[in-house]
Amino acid sequence: MPVPSLSAIARRHTELDDADIAWLQLIQADWQVIADLSFADLVLWLPDSGGAGFWAGDQMRPTTGPTAYVDDIVGTFVAAGRRVLVDAAFELGRIAREGDPEWRDDVPVRVEAIPVRRDGRVIAVISRNTNLLGVRTPSLLEINYLQAATDLSQMIAAGLFPTTAQRSDHADSPRVGDGFLRVDAEGRVIYASPNALSTYRKLGLTGDLTGHRLTDLTRELVPPKKRPDEETLSAVLGGRAHRDTELGASGGPGDGAALIVRAIPLRPKGEHIGAIILLRDVTDLRRRDRELVTKDATIREIHHRVKNNLQTVAALLRLQARRIDAPEAASALEEAVRRVGSIAIVHETLSQAVEETVAFDDIADRLARLVTDVGSTTAQVGVRREGSFGVLASEVATPLAMVVMELMQNAAEHGYDAGGSGQIVVRAERRGAVLEVAVEDDGRGLPEGFDLDAATSLGLSIVRTLVESELGGHLTLGHAPDGGTRAGISIPVE
Repeated sequence: MPVPSLSAIARRHTELDDADIAWLQLIQADWQVIADLSFADLVLWLPDSGGAGFWAGDQMRPTTGPTAYVDDIVGTFVAAGRRVLVDAAFELGRIAREGDPEWRDDVPVRVEAIPVRRDGRVIAVISRNTNLLGVRTPSLLEINYLQAATDLSQMIAAGLFPTTAQRSDHADSPRVGDGFLRVDAEGRVIYASPNALSTYRKLGLTGDLTGHRLTDLTRELVPPKKRPDEETLSAVLGGRAHRDTELGASGGPGDGAALIVRAIPLRPKGEHIGAIILLRDVTDLRRRDRELVTKDATIREIHHRVKNNLQTVAALLRLQARRIDAPEAASALEEAVRRVGSIAIVHETLSQAVEETVAFDDIADRLARLVTDVGSTTAQVGVRREGSFGVLASEVATPLAMVVMELMQNAAEHGYDAGGSGQIVVRAERRGAVLEVAVEDDGRGLPEGFDLDAATSLGLSIVRTLVESELGGHLTLGHAPDGGTRAGISIPVE
């Protein structure tokens, strides 16, 4: 059974309004950071609409320490009086701590309850649950983590956190373990984790980070073209705005280095005292991104060149056909020109696509115009499409283009008398994982006793081979419902 979402639990069991839920979702955005700084599991308790207790709206385990909750508790209910600290934090509106730990499955757990305040009202409670089996004499790193967690807890209780300022849009936003800095109100580094120091070493830093104004130091290490505008740089690296930015370096020891920097300002008592700065080295990620972009561009260029080469071949065949006096030979070369042209259209489409897929409707329409514009028949024939082919992979689109082209051309050439007119309809329909395509004409129909298996036409042989061997599908040829001929193909597609 899927775990219910925070909004679903809140709307079903509480009186929280949309603005309250949105506030709690902003906390969720920084959920992992708070848990990691606390070395503790976080549980968001939502007050029951009838005042009977609290519902667990969400939980987060730390990546920096052992969990205090083996099982998921999201969606569970605890009656009033069962969680004394949660009750106290909600009713009194201040952080509640206990002296003695709770015992859960033979594990001692220290609990702290933090009221979540919005617009002067307590709307929920966060419990911090620390597995004491993982606690040891804290290092300087851990002391700074815990102090930052305490500051954020006080801000949550005072209604100063989260913030509605600009949120991160980086999918690879830094986490606590990637690199942690603490800066004071002036933007000077007062603590830098080993990972943060290593990241700045890649930018060319030779000394220590502590004591430096982070904004000034970064300006020295990173050239202007590799860093954001001055306003963003000062706001983030100075710890004044809850934002993130990306910067890199070129030349020297930091050649090609790139990192994402994220700031979380701290003002536990209302006054700005500094900020948490999180860093993530994304040098390898950006290198792989560049490789993918280069690879995609190369593939598109290949399709473009193949298209150009095919058009050159078609032009040469067309010139040869004009120099041949034998009508049958000229006709055969013209058919070859059309077949090469249908493949060229697919490669032209792929040369403009970001992925190796194509919207085949446009290709089918262009093929239809090719049939009617070439003027290879003495009949006046129009072509229209009904339905949609959808998006197809390139390995399907190329042979399918030849199949559709051959069937339309075959109908135009052999379905009508000289001087006549008619209409060819191409129907396409996706049925789950199968694409059904029909090419119907209103011409004279199939000759008496026609047998597809015994047919010797080169065009039909090409169509049958492509449908059955290349596309793994099935071909049928028979009478159309309203007279004329109907060619149907059925092929598997993803």
